[in-house]
Amino acid sequence: MIPVIETENLVKQFKVGHGFLGGYSRQLTAVDRVSISVNSGETLGLVGESGSGKSTVGNCILRLLTATDGRVLYRGKDILSMKEAEFQSIRGKLQVVFQDPQSSLDPRMTVQKIVGYPLKIQKGIKGKELTDRVLAALKDVGLGSEHLDRYPHEFSGGQRQRIGIARALITGPEFVVFDEPTSALDVSVQAQILNLVTGLQKKYNYAYLFISHDLAVVRHISNRIAVMYLGAIVETAPKERFFAEPCHPYSKALIASVPRPDPFQRQTLSVLTGDVPSPLHLPKGCRFSPRCNKAMDICRKIPPPHIKVVTDHWLDCHLYG
Repeated sequence: MIPVIETENLVKQFKVGHGFLGGYSRQLTAVDRVSISVNSGETLGLVGESGSGKSTVGNCILRLLTATDGRVLYRGKDILSMKEAEFQSIRGKLQVVFQDPQSSLDPRMTVQKIVGYPLKIQKGIKGKELTDRVLAALKDVGLGSEHLDRYPHEFSGGQRQRIGIARALITGPEFVVFDEPTSALDVSVQAQILNLVTGLQKKYNYAYLFISHDLAVVRHISNRIAVMYLGAIVETAPKERFFAEPCHPYSKALIASVPRPDPFQRQTLSVLTGDVPSPLHLPKGCRFSPRCNKAMDICRKIPPPHIKVVTDHWLDCHLYG
């Protein structure tokens, strides 16, 4: 099966200056040789601490940011090497739902214009056909015709996120990036949104890249999980195996830091010691070694090998090398 989206050694670097009038002489590597794939009807959960490069990966896949190196394949075709005119023909197949629904919706546009705009721009659809398509998209996310002429500020946070989802799905995409779409919502509303996107995936067979730092949310929605740390993928595994038998010390620490909502199952929450190294000055060997309680001398000198644990379970760690 050819994945809907696949990245091969994706790299994104940013130029960093030395202060006021200091010039740009340093490189910050936000994404370092990331290789992932997502199949039709599948959700890949991308987790990690804030600043690990998760959103940058999604933006590079969608060409919202220009990748420094590597390839992004849409059904086997490298979209990073395409000219803009060629990429326009498939842009509607790759969509995104942003984190903050209030800032991602134009406050001066009605719901009808917000949701219908991508279809109007990409396919030139107008008039009654456009209105019908907008109504169908709104119906899919639990909204109706009474919402067409209202503005974003007239809706709750959960409703605004539903509008953002309708806008992303109206073009009939095959791949959708969800960039922490529930982090700004109440817990009860989070559950509604997660159930909504899961139901839409079953109905239309979408491929999702679900970016989050909340392991409980990722566990609910994902089929496979990839863990990022300082711009690199350190472990990927099917969801059940990841939570039952995590291998990388960072993955274990993330899982152990999630509190259990049961007063009769008390636990000692894991707290990582040390600070996250600067992405401008990465450690020489394993980038997690300064915070790892199992680090060996080799971990501080040589980058870890890429190891296959079992089928579809990979990690970068000297402990298993």
